[in-house]
Amino acid sequence: MFSLLLVFVSVGLLTWVFTADGNAWKHGRNQRGRASIPGPRGLPVFGSLLSLSCGLAHRTLASMASTLGATQLMAFSLGSTPVVVSSDPHIAREILTSPHSLTVRLNNLQKCSCSAGLLRTIASSHLFAPKRIAAHESGRQLDCATMLQGIMNEQSKNGAVLLRMHLQAASLNNIMGSVFGKRYNVARESHEFNFSDYLPSLSYFYDPFCINQRCAALVPRVRSLVRGIIEEHQICESDKVSDNADFVDVLLSLDGEVKLQEDDMIAVLWEMIFRGTDTTALLTEWVMTELAMNPDIQAKLQQELDKLVGDKGVTDADMVNLPYLQSVIKDTLRIHPPGPLLSWARLSTSDVQLSNNMLIPAHTTAMVNMWAITYDPMVWEDPLVFKPERFMEKVGGENVDVRGNDLRQAPFGAGSRVCPGKNLGMVTVSLWVANLVQHFYWVPNPEKPVDFSEVLKLSCEIKNPLSVVAVHRNVLPL
Repeated sequence: MFSLLLVFVSVGLLTWVFTADGNAWKHGRNQRGRASIPGPRGLPVFGSLLSLSCGLAHRTLASMASTLGATQLMAFSLGSTPVVVSSDPHIAREILTSPHSLTVRLNNLQKCSCSAGLLRTIASSHLFAPKRIAAHESGRQLDCATMLQGIMNEQSKNGAVLLRMHLQAASLNNIMGSVFGKRYNVARESHEFNFSDYLPSLSYFYDPFCINQRCAALVPRVRSLVRGIIEEHQICESDKVSDNADFVDVLLSLDGEVKLQEDDMIAVLWEMIFRGTDTTALLTEWVMTELAMNPDIQAKLQQELDKLVGDKGVTDADMVNLPYLQSVIKDTLRIHPPGPLLSWARLSTSDVQLSNNMLIPAHTTAMVNMWAITYDPMVWEDPLVFKPERFMEKVGGENVDVRGNDLRQAPFGAGSRVCPGKNLGMVTVSLWVANLVQHFYWVPNPEKPVDFSEVLKLSCEIKNPLSVVAVHRNVLPL
């Protein structure tokens, strides 16, 4: 009896495995008159989930797409969720800028009742407007000065610097100041990609990173903290909000159709803290890692700063005169995109017809593998080489806009689903990198060699924090 059962189970498994990606794609593939979407063979129940949960998903997906000749579009499943991923800039543009609706799959910290369109309007018109970003420069400068002094102190004490802790502290202080108007003692929780989101029936059993458990414990504390801060601001609320007002004051000042409920405000504000702290600190760490390992590029950047800024402190106004600095940051974003998989939490609400005659069915997650695009030799010359000059127009490079207009490199997304905080992030990283390079020479720590290994959480970060020797340049005092 047992052997007969084993035969039936084996036949069932083989049938599922040798059907491209199993149950999630048994409907909606190979539709009449449309090109089929190639994809890997999945496992029962899990689809391709297990192969992607072990290692770096963006690299695994890029390898799969290359092997299957599916760089334009590849189909697979994560548990019961059908997924397509593109590693082609042209198809990526269609996915990210399609007029067809793609709705966000919200996580435990983001239960919003308002529409995504309303949130984007509030973010672009109120929270991240250019005047408001400029008005908060003094806060960025203060946090940067504190960071520089902390680096100097650690270098004097230990003979080397673990840079990440200083970047995270500065980033957290900066975003807390912008969002809440002052610093609060908030424990920073890990915020990672939760594979159990794609296995709803098994999420109780399959939550390998215990994210559901941690979020469940974190949400009440988040709500209590942010609700208290909102109440403080309501007591001191004024009729007119200035450009340098914090985000809580801005949200409280909204009325009419754009006014948010308290729960929506909590979700928006906390999302800013998570995203803003992570991305700014991790991108700056990647930049400094590349500069420490490329002393010729570091020296060239210091020459630009010495020539165009001199012995005064760097300001936001200087950035337009520092093209090599911007090129260094752009090539860091290319070779180390913070979010290598774009749009992984979005679900199509209707069928989307692509120009290559492929159809993305409704209720499908449509992703873009930005890492695969930025490492594609057909898109970028010498993609493995850190070469900021590729973005310098005057030396034969290109003025690529990384804010979403050029899908060869769109680390912040594109279209209506572009990251609303992209400009604030670029301004902050530019200011901090300029100050770090202006004040110090950065040398690898011989006792802790630089390791470029990655780990993919919500962002793609350096697995082992950067340890470097910071030699003060004496250009101007700290």
